[in-house]
Amino acid sequence: MKEDKKAASITQTDEKDVQVGIITDLDEGEVFLHQHGYTNEAVQALLDDELRNKALVRRVDLVLLPLLAGTYTLQYIDKSALGYSAVFDLLSSTHMTSNEYSWLASIFYFAYLLAEYPWNILAQKTRLGKVVSGNVIAWGAMLMITAACTSFTGMGICRFLLGVFEAPITPCFMMIVGMWYTRSQQPFRAGVFYSCNGLGAVIGGVLTYGIGQIKTIAVWRAIYLILGGITVCWGILMFVFLPDDVISAKRFNIEDKVLLIGRNRLGRTGVINHKIKWYQIREALVDPQVWILFLFTLLNEVINGGIANFSKLIIKGLTDDALTTVALAIPMGGFQIFYILSGTFLASRFRNMRTIVMFMYLMPTIIGTCLLWNMNHETHKVGVLFGYYICGAYVCSLVLALQMPATNLGGYTKRSTGVALVFLAYCAGNIIGPHAFLAKEAPIYQTGCKLIVSCAAAQAVLALCLRMLLISRNKKRDAAASHEGVEGISQADELADLTDFENPNFRYVF
Repeated sequence: MKEDKKAASITQTDEKDVQVGIITDLDEGEVFLHQHGYTNEAVQALLDDELRNKALVRRVDLVLLPLLAGTYTLQYIDKSALGYSAVFDLLSSTHMTSNEYSWLASIFYFAYLLAEYPWNILAQKTRLGKVVSGNVIAWGAMLMITAACTSFTGMGICRFLLGVFEAPITPCFMMIVGMWYTRSQQPFRAGVFYSCNGLGAVIGGVLTYGIGQIKTIAVWRAIYLILGGITVCWGILMFVFLPDDVISAKRFNIEDKVLLIGRNRLGRTGVINHKIKWYQIREALVDPQVWILFLFTLLNEVINGGIANFSKLIIKGLTDDALTTVALAIPMGGFQIFYILSGTFLASRFRNMRTIVMFMYLMPTIIGTCLLWNMNHETHKVGVLFGYYICGAYVCSLVLALQMPATNLGGYTKRSTGVALVFLAYCAGNIIGPHAFLAKEAPIYQTGCKLIVSCAAAQAVLALCLRMLLISRNKKRDAAASHEGVEGISQADELADLTDFENPNFRYVF
């Protein structure tokens, strides 16, 4: 009886807010439905139309995925410009030591760490699409400016600002996927754009190989100028075509938007709410799920920080030619595409397989790193290369971990905070990773290999812990619902911007 009164009270308050046009606790998707007179029955009728649903998903894919994929391809290439440049004449031209080079890799993520959450708040309170596209243009311009540097100091400043401008991209993309797709569709869509890291490795390798033929200016300067110019042009396209959210998207009519909101309702995570809710931030900070994902991502990116910045130097130890080094790095991109797309497909295709896939795809990383570590780099060059190519499987586990907060946290502010915390770990790991690769241990980097194996093993344990936690939560909610004989609140969970803790109808995916 008390619960019924509470639900009725919430519903009355929500209806009043809609009538006077004030957005407080309501998700803005629900406000849109009220403003256009769509009842639950009308929304359900649209959801029942399978052909219309499939056609709409195809349209969303055509609008969003090329933009997200193109941006991610360029982001990887631009982020890797430092590694490509190091193969050529960057260190000698700027008089940098190997230790200073390691710090350049970390400086980027210090900036990422500082800027990411402010950008997330700005994106929530203003226009997400414009925040993203503006930053794409800014980081392209910063790449071009980097070509003018002549010392470690100048490179460090440019690298810091590059990190500032790249900081909102991945968190915002995860929020975009969470906004436009159902929970079962999210892993593969995130995998599509994240696999473009691999595509970026392939395209970046080919581009750099071509740029490496230039004789008129320093090759590393040409790399930064050309890549920066391409990125600025792409940012302008993003500014024109990337929608800010479902509700304001110009290429979808009212019925399309109603259907998208209805599809989002299925996961009970909400579409968007521009109001920052401090209690939801506190709830994210005490949620064990968030901290398991935080630790998982931290360890994953310790691996990435080392491999991303030193892998090409490992290959360089197998050959004396810079162009051959670039060419041998290209297949790694193809392997990454395979790992990410296959893993995210399995996670989307089979129910509650995400944590199992996260566990499975750490195994090739352990095996590949052991090959890099223990095989003779002079007599077993093919085996060392194979180990290098397969060790990139950890990236698939990362993609699924990064998508988890957007999928498994209710309440827009809590979801945004969870995503931000996980990306703080992303930055911290990338700061730590490069410093385990000691110059005196080149080209094998034994300490770095030991760290990678340890981190991957710890991640495997964390993936299983996360699975057990989420299964336990779902069982408790199912038992409570069965005992009460009802599904708990009804109207409030559909209309209010509730967190997963507040909404007894919420079920976790694992």
